[in-house]
Amino acid sequence: MITELGHFALILAFCVACVQAVLPLIGAHKRWPGWMAVAAPAATAQFLLTAASFAALTWAFVTSDFSLRLVTLNSHSAKPLLYKITGVWGNHEGSMLLWILIVTLFGACVAWFGTNLPPSLKARVLAVQAMIGVAFLAFLIFTSNPFLRLVVPPFDGQDLNPLLQDPGLAFHPPFLYLGYVGLSMTYSFAIAALIEGRVDAAWGRWVRPYTLAAWIFLTIGIALGSWWAYYELGWGGFWFWDPVENASFMPWLIAAALLHSAIVVEKRESLKSWTILLAIIAFGFSMIGAFITRSGVLTSVHAFANDPERGMFLLAITALFMMGGLTMFAARASAMQAKGVFAVKSRESMLVLNNLLLGVACFIVFVGTIWPLVSELFFDRKLSVGAPFFDLAFTPFMVLLGLVLPVGAMLPWKRGSFGRILRALAPAFVLAIAAGLLAFAMQTGRSALGPMGLFLAAWLVGGSVTDLWTRTGRTGDIRDRLRRLTRLPRADWGKAVAHGGLGITMAGVAAMNAWATEDIRVAQVGDSIDLAGYTVTLDDVRRVQGPNYISTTGDFTLTRGDDVIGVLHPEKRFYPVAQMPTTEAGIDNGFLRDIYVVIGDPQDGGGWAVRTYHKPLANWIWGGAILMALGGMLSLSDRRYRVAAGARKVAPVQGVPAE
Repeated sequence: MITELGHFALILAFCVACVQAVLPLIGAHKRWPGWMAVAAPAATAQFLLTAASFAALTWAFVTSDFSLRLVTLNSHSAKPLLYKITGVWGNHEGSMLLWILIVTLFGACVAWFGTNLPPSLKARVLAVQAMIGVAFLAFLIFTSNPFLRLVVPPFDGQDLNPLLQDPGLAFHPPFLYLGYVGLSMTYSFAIAALIEGRVDAAWGRWVRPYTLAAWIFLTIGIALGSWWAYYELGWGGFWFWDPVENASFMPWLIAAALLHSAIVVEKRESLKSWTILLAIIAFGFSMIGAFITRSGVLTSVHAFANDPERGMFLLAITALFMMGGLTMFAARASAMQAKGVFAVKSRESMLVLNNLLLGVACFIVFVGTIWPLVSELFFDRKLSVGAPFFDLAFTPFMVLLGLVLPVGAMLPWKRGSFGRILRALAPAFVLAIAAGLLAFAMQTGRSALGPMGLFLAAWLVGGSVTDLWTRTGRTGDIRDRLRRLTRLPRADWGKAVAHGGLGITMAGVAAMNAWATEDIRVAQVGDSIDLAGYTVTLDDVRRVQGPNYISTTGDFTLTRGDDVIGVLHPEKRFYPVAQMPTTEAGIDNGFLRDIYVVIGDPQDGGGWAVRTYHKPLANWIWGGAILMALGGMLSLSDRRYRVAAGARKVAPVQGVPAE
């Protein structure tokens, strides 16, 4: 009964979305207050109905209702409760329902918290958001219905992919989708602005919180996925430049550019057309990610489905919204007249450079991701584009971005002086040079990647601290300036923390790529392995029965000299229902390094395959990501976002001709 109610709620949500997509648009065009007022309650109703449908599907998974086809294919009665719940979105149909739930959630947020929006803009924003809901609800109901029943239910299910039965992957998709789908809200604001033919500082202030929230969620989701890949896949890496990894990274890059561009719109009413274009492209990349994970056109361990027919449906949705948005942009961009004039030496110019670097970096990732498909379609050649291409082509733009960020953050609006800013940043630059030289002196015969990473980290962190300190003024003693520091707007603190976090992540990435060491061998019980000044000893190998798996667990003692650092328990798990093995690495985490141990299969001559790694600054990667997300949260909590933009000067609703 609950399942049928969930199915009915999904269909009813589709009907409400259709109404929400049409009536408010007509009302905004005709200036009919009653029709425009339909948008907010419809958005709320659409969210509640979709949430009810999602709750019904979750109930089916929790209660192991194997009469539901989706539960049979992705769950098992012996599976822990956490993974029964996460099994809801660990598949194509359930993940699409989660996607739609978040679309409706963001629409409902505008309905609930957008009380200061002009009625016509609010109606148009919610109508465009409803159009997105209509498209994806139609896709779900007609091609990927999660509520299909089985005529003869089996006794038990086929289990969830064992790789997804992990806490990191349990929370990774929801955060990632909150970021992906959050960009739909910026798209809706952009299209609504094009319809109205008006973008101003107030619009920039309204759209920034949604852009910032999407970027924060994307940062957390990508970091969780990277962390999972590091400890779960067993190869010690944090990024593989996999097509689906790239599909999440590209919107993150464009969202970062959009966030900085929206600042210029808000502060100076410049870059209006560029900001609108970025909003359209950012959501376009999110939909491309949905297409890649579900069409099977590109091979990935992250893919939810391998169905070209459903992929074509998603491709049609992507083309509809991208081409529609770009066509409207081409027709209406001339109306977006920039007001603010700025010099080359200004914060606006540096933000333009920031946007160009992020945009080009995104384009490189896109070309590398899509080129295998282009090669096969047009040249009948199968090839893969791997890490060497991305590392070589992508890294220089990130290095340039790291170099210009502290300077751009401190330049004043409209017109500034590089000399004054560089003099203020001189201590940070000296510190960065010292960090880079120290790293270069400590390494022996290796690349410049590690020293460059530490230089950029010190430069970005030092630049962020300098930026905050200069905002306290030039007068007063230390205590006065510290008091002023605590009173700075949270957006200033958020910017500094986020930029510093980027530097920390850069240092971690550079150190792991430049200085990691590994040892791969067959080890017997009692054997010791010397690794970067540490000793790893295999004490025992045990067979352990888990709730729904069988594990080969190794016991390793980690020592340094005569000191015992810890005991590691890497596992090789086998899931009988799915007939699939997984690797659980044993990791001793440290501030400056990780010791990473993986146990493999037993060997014919006795012993086990054992891989050990020394990973310098590994946790700086995710620590930096946490700082970036924290910086975004600090900015989002700034009271200026709660108050939002000052009300626009708008004429009365009745009697105003449509623009």
